[in-house]
Amino acid sequence: MVGVAGPSGSGKSTLLHLLAGLDTPTTGEIAVCGTTVGALSRRRRTAFRRENVGMVFQRFHLLPALTARENVALPLVQAGVARSDRRSRASELLDAVGLDDRASHYPSALSGGEQQRVAIARALAADPAVVIADEPTGELDRETGERVLDLLTDVSDGRAIIVASHDEYTLDRTDRVVRLRDGIRQ
Repeated sequence: MVGVAGPSGSGKSTLLHLLAGLDTPTTGEIAVCGTTVGALSRRRRTAFRRENVGMVFQRFHLLPALTARENVALPLVQAGVARSDRRSRASELLDAVGLDDRASHYPSALSGGEQQRVAIARALAADPAVVIADEPTGELDRETGERVLDLLTDVSDGRAIIVASHDEYTLDRTDRVVRLRDGIRQ
């Protein structure tokens, strides 16, 4: 698990977007899972992301018309997983983030912290090789944040977890920290 730290505007979110193939570099190359992401077409980057990357965005990006369980299962729909398996996997992940009792609630009925945990569960749904999390504990109280960090630590075996954060406690839980300032590694 790698932490990415730096003040606001230092390039943390930009780095995460480059790693996920949401943006392409103007110079240089970004390789993830042995693939030069920037060399892929937009369609291939989307497929690469769907197959290899789980994202936790600062703003969550939950679909308001879907329940918590349906939001978590969404990456599995795109992957062609059977409905019963999607439901089972989503329920398992919601339980892991402490939201099994909120599975049928819509995002508007969830607190910010609950929405964040749904987003984390969704990022893990398709068992990606890489999980990219932008401030994954930013909306959470310390106890819930610890539970989320425990979950990310538990699933980090055999996969890359990249966590951008301002929170030193969160960064202390990572194996190493990359510090950025003005887009440059310090």
